Amino acid sequence: MITLSHYLMLSGVLFVLSVAGIFINRKNVILLLMCIELMLLAVNMNFVAFSRFSGDLAGQVFVFFILTVAAAEAAIGLAILVILFRGKGSINVEDLDVMKG
Repeated sequence: MITLSHYLMLSGVLFVLSVAGIFINRKNVILLLMCIELMLLAVNMNFVAFSRFSGDLAGQVFVFFILTVAAAEAAIGLAILVILFRGKGSINVEDLDVMKG
């Protein structure tokens, strides 16, 4: 029988992995975006688990809106990366300091 604590532990592991991915890899912007998406999925898993075990559908509806915003964020982020790659020829974070004053 899978309990709520199993879901919370899995979600916690996913969240810690994504935070570690952000702190370990600060060079590749695509990996940073993937780690942010993994964070959102870990939080969504918490919402779904609490919603399922409490019998309320509000958490699952909230996850639907979070996934919609995450998809829009990913599309806009990748479009910005394509534009930056065309201009600079690289997607390394150190090379993308065009807005420094």
